[in-house]
Amino acid sequence: MKNSLQLRISQQLTLTPQLQQAIRLLQLSTQDMHQEVARMLEENPMLEVAEESTTTLFPQESSSTASLNTSSTSNDESAQSSSDDRSADDFGPDNFGSEPADWNTGSGTMRSTDDEDETYPEQAAEQASLRAHLQNQLTTTSLDEKDRKVVGMLIDALDENGYLAQDLEELAALLPAELEITLDDLETALVQLQHLDQPGLGARNLGECLALQLKALPEDTPQRDLAIRLVSHHLDLVAAHDFSKIKKLLRCCDDELRTAQHLITCLNPKPGTEFGQSVADYVVPDVVVEKYKNKWRARLNVEAMPKLRVNQIYANILQQRGDKSTSQLATQLQEAKWLIKNLQQRFDTILRVAQAIVERQGNFFEHGEIGMRPLVLREIADELEMHESTVSRSTTQKFMLTPRGIYEFKHFFGSGLSTESGGTCSSTAIRELIKQLVSAEDTHKPLTDSRMSEILAQQGIVVARRTIAKYREALRILPVNLRKSL
Repeated sequence: MKNSLQLRISQQLTLTPQLQQAIRLLQLSTQDMHQEVARMLEENPMLEVAEESTTTLFPQESSSTASLNTSSTSNDESAQSSSDDRSADDFGPDNFGSEPADWNTGSGTMRSTDDEDETYPEQAAEQASLRAHLQNQLTTTSLDEKDRKVVGMLIDALDENGYLAQDLEELAALLPAELEITLDDLETALVQLQHLDQPGLGARNLGECLALQLKALPEDTPQRDLAIRLVSHHLDLVAAHDFSKIKKLLRCCDDELRTAQHLITCLNPKPGTEFGQSVADYVVPDVVVEKYKNKWRARLNVEAMPKLRVNQIYANILQQRGDKSTSQLATQLQEAKWLIKNLQQRFDTILRVAQAIVERQGNFFEHGEIGMRPLVLREIADELEMHESTVSRSTTQKFMLTPRGIYEFKHFFGSGLSTESGGTCSSTAIRELIKQLVSAEDTHKPLTDSRMSEILAQQGIVVARRTIAKYREALRILPVNLRKSL
């Protein structure tokens, strides 16, 4: 076979670096996007933080912003939308909704006019850990040095919930013989640990933890002894709500058992978690939804938008010099322009998707979860003439602040179930109906999954019992036997 050269002309789709950056920025969450911007600010001297920035309030009715389906990008002028003669100050958090919401203000921080407050900001008190708290309590006891060391060793063996998960015999076997610590010493130390000021710590199982808390109550507490017997010997029956068998074994009436059960439910099954060092995780909403002129509209959250611009000093230097030594600055200038334009396109796309969602889910903002309608990504993609993957990126880890709370964009999408009238009902609305049925049921005779299916069928919504069970488990609603009360 003879070798030969052939020339062929073909077309193939390639992603330019600018488009690759636009796609990456779109799929990032707000927090990750700010981290990416901070990295670019450190690496690119052509970028700087702008002191003031113009913000899009409401999208124009006839605006046509370019999506990520093409490699072309919209002009900077298309980012500006009609504000309906309303200033950005009119849409501040103080004028929005009737329910408070947690806001992470990002770069916007409130500063006090008091110089002393600015110099010495208020600091949150550091919470003592579980081991530090118990060690402090141990120093106030009258135990001798050896007993304190043994109790301190047991404190170090506690898990994060305050339980002693390791068996005492195993601990005794692991200790060096020269310490001369016996199993009796460990048992005595455990009793001393369990009698510190936090009842329930040092328990080896749930029943013992609850019993220690009950024993710490005054002796004249109604049905205290009955509750101790329940958690010590019949905790499995209490969890299964097998009240008939409990009354037969303990020979108690409904009122006595009800009082004892109330005592148990008021206890803390994980006393060690009170000393946990938890850090609040705030969500930065990308979009704010408000009612304007009897119509629900979406606007961008100014606190989520980074304020960037090109450094004019370096740009002027680059314009005045044309030698090859400035080629790196020219590249960085181009990258800075790409980043600013891609960020603007990111927020334009998010705003368009958000407004399309708001227009379809208007009943949700008026009536809550029960007004949710079925919605899939394809509907939004077809209306906005975007690819479905672009809509998916625009709704992943993006959040919307509404008068009813903060929701992820994905919350507004869901499948639909058919109704007798020939329409469809959103699965989110059916979950809300199930929650309403359970909240209004008679706790002495709770509704079964079959009964809830029948009730929904009477309302024209055909839902199988298995579907009811699946939605109930997703809502973390207990089965009928565990919801029954005395």
